[in-house]
Amino acid sequence: MVAVWAEADLVLADEFRDGNVPAKQAPLTCAQLAFAALPASVTQRYFRGDSACHENELLHWLKHPERAQEPGGRIGFAISAVLSAPLLAATRQVAEAAWRTIQTEADGTRRQRAEVAFVPGEANEKKDGQPLRYVGLRLLKPQGELFADGADRHHHAVVTNLDWAGERLLQWQREKAGTVEPVHDEVKNALGGGHVPSQHFNANAAWFKLALMAYNIVSAMRRLSLTAEERTVRLKKFRLLVIQLVGRMSRVQNTLRLRFCAAREAIARGQRIWEVFALPTQATAFT
Repeated sequence: MVAVWAEADLVLADEFRDGNVPAKQAPLTCAQLAFAALPASVTQRYFRGDSACHENELLHWLKHPERAQEPGGRIGFAISAVLSAPLLAATRQVAEAAWRTIQTEADGTRRQRAEVAFVPGEANEKKDGQPLRYVGLRLLKPQGELFADGADRHHHAVVTNLDWAGERLLQWQREKAGTVEPVHDEVKNALGGGHVPSQHFNANAAWFKLALMAYNIVSAMRRLSLTAEERTVRLKKFRLLVIQLVGRMSRVQNTLRLRFCAAREAIARGQRIWEVFALPTQATAFT
């Protein structure tokens, strides 16, 4: 489980778990660690997640009135709702006129949204909890076309404490896929976090933690030192830009020199990185 600060592209908290632990089990701890790691300069806080985060303890903590008294203020959230039978029934009962098309995809599928009147009735729901807002999302195929399961429409929902317009809310919540999923891909595949080296749980947890630390370092280098065009490069290209540079260290009259065999642009890129991430060294300037 990984919590990512979207604006800074940094991993704030993580939990390395056994493979048989369901994604929905106890997400609150990771969320609390992530918000605690934010700097004091952050004055607006938000949380978005998939249906694994639709868990009562986490929802109760996020929406609790005490959040507004904290330095970072309240926490606005939008989470993909688990489509239980009662919630699915509630979305299907929404009047046809209430559905509003917000986007038409290339294949003609219409994305529609509507407010859903729904109050969950789980036995473990907090008695003092305030009702949350449910925004329904319906994917509607053109007449005569069906999804793979034979249906002409699919229903989804987002649970939130925000009063944003439906289109803005659904778009913002959907953007989480462009934040945390690329992080997982980079950490697991480009940095080796998905290929654990040991049969021991703690050793593998440490390995994954090192991969996350490496991701944060690379992310900081991209954002603070590279040009606007280079800040979004994936790690495969980042290696070519920064890491895979040929050079030689030499000592002349008790002075260490670093000579690169690289293009001027590559050397200038390295200089920008070392200006931001200064290292204690006896080496002289680039030559």
